Amino acid sequence: MKVSIDISMYPLQAEYCQPIIEFIERIEKIPNIQIQRNAMSTQIFGEYRPVMDALDSEIQQVLEKIPETVFVIKLIGIDRNKANIHAC
Repeated sequence: MKVSIDISMYPLQAEYCQPIIEFIERIEKIPNIQIQRNAMSTQIFGEYRPVMDALDSEIQQVLEKIPETVFVIKLIGIDRNKANIHAC
């Protein structure tokens, strides 16, 4: 099953940009997972299990280093990266 995830990361600290960049760069290195960055969030596309395993590992790594980090995640069970779905 393909999934699309919209994720935003908010490290609650003065130096917040670098942890976000490092998180996204680590996800980008994982095979068979596609990433689209924008100014508000990051979209992740791929097969459910590899995507969720990657997020589980990477989010844990962030929270161990910066426990005061908020993640906002939206998940849909289709590949919106390739879907021809239009907003209403």
